[in-house]
Amino acid sequence: MAARILIVEDDPMNAKLFELLLTRKGGYAVEVTEDPARVTAEVGADRVDLLIMDVSLSNSRMDGVPVDGLAIARRLKTDPATRHVPILLATAHAMKGAREKFLRESGADDYISKPIVSADELIRRIETLLTRRSHVAPPAAG
Repeated sequence: MAARILIVEDDPMNAKLFELLLTRKGGYAVEVTEDPARVTAEVGADRVDLLIMDVSLSNSRMDGVPVDGLAIARRLKTDPATRHVPILLATAHAMKGAREKFLRESGADDYISKPIVSADELIRRIETLLTRRSHVAPPAAG
């Protein structure tokens, strides 16, 4: 079965590019949303193997409050039920030091700059995260 990737992106062109690259070149099952409630529901129901999360989401709200990708990632990574799902941050705001700052603030697993200039690099990063996930011990039964 193909790995299930949920793309959290508010720009339709970026979302389409991710979707095309990942379905055609990677063979993944891909869905796109910018709705934080859907993200948490899909991840919480274990219907997602990996998230690609845009850092700056302009239209997303959680609990009535505007949120960005960092806040959504942080929420998922602090919840024991969802922290095992790898998150690849994606942003066009690639300032010096941004990678480390974004990873630290969100708890995400990796970071890639947009625009995507190498489909092979994107696929390689995704495969690394998926492989790492499959080697993580499942959470202890509580």
